Amino acid sequence: MVAESARGGKPKPKTKERFAVQIEGRDLELSNLDKLMYPEAGFTKGEVVDYYTRIAPVLLPHLRDRALTRIRYPNGVDGMHFFEKNAPGGTPSWVRLETLPVPGSTKSRETIDFVVVDELATLVWVANLASLELHTPQWRIGEHPDLMVVDLDPGAPAGLRECCAVAMLMRDRLAGDGLSAYPKTSGKKGMQLCVPISGTQDSEVVSRYAKKVAEELSAQVPGSITAKMAKAVRPGKVFIDWSQNAAAKTTVAPYSLRAMAAPTASTPLTWDEVSAMALGDEQARQFGAAEVLERVEDHGDLLADLLVTGPPLPVS
Repeated sequence: MVAESARGGKPKPKTKERFAVQIEGRDLELSNLDKLMYPEAGFTKGEVVDYYTRIAPVLLPHLRDRALTRIRYPNGVDGMHFFEKNAPGGTPSWVRLETLPVPGSTKSRETIDFVVVDELATLVWVANLASLELHTPQWRIGEHPDLMVVDLDPGAPAGLRECCAVAMLMRDRLAGDGLSAYPKTSGKKGMQLCVPISGTQDSEVVSRYAKKVAEELSAQVPGSITAKMAKAVRPGKVFIDWSQNAAAKTTVAPYSLRAMAAPTASTPLTWDEVSAMALGDEQARQFGAAEVLERVEDHGDLLADLLVTGPPLPVS
């Protein structure tokens, strides 16, 4: 029972601040923009929406035509969170949805209505739902993978610096097969290498090739690299996670925020930066949202070449 106020009437329920906005002809409503998403950093939902709005010109091309998995933090990074693939209730009619099969779903679904972020309004709508992290598969809808991704995951005491050294080995090994690798931080502790490929081979072929290269490098430098997933063998080594190329797997999108104490983002790097971090000439670290925006002003999209079709993987 609701307690009555000193005047004898029932207190009015606290209203949530909502703002109607129009973005490129789309009507949507923003809410709770002053809610802290990153309490330790004092970073609000309004700032999350602002970041995604400003980063959109370089982010949207990497999201376009890809089924999106969101990790939502309704009460900020210190609260509960959940993965969301299916379009939530109340999804605006103008949001693009694609019904796709999800074999092996933990919720026994045969298909899911995935959200596809093809435009700024959808990106802002997703951000307003406290979808801090945006993850995509290596394939565009209806197509074979056009990216190969390897995740470099350091086991303490190894860190990002060690990942950068492994990234350079991986880059050179892939170059021997005519492939170009593009580095980005994960926004958490490690990094990823993204490789544009032809989009003519299925995910099993891509996974098999990535595993082969990971095992080769692990055999060359067994004290520093492992291609095995077992956590018991990973302390002090960099795990080359080749399994990211399975059809059901997703990887954090370039420029996506991450749910850390501060609003870090998955940040494209130059190879000169990777080399400097590996050698200790530059601090190996993750980058914050404000820094990422500044870097885009200086460099543009360092991952623009991922949007161009690459060569097929060699098949042995």
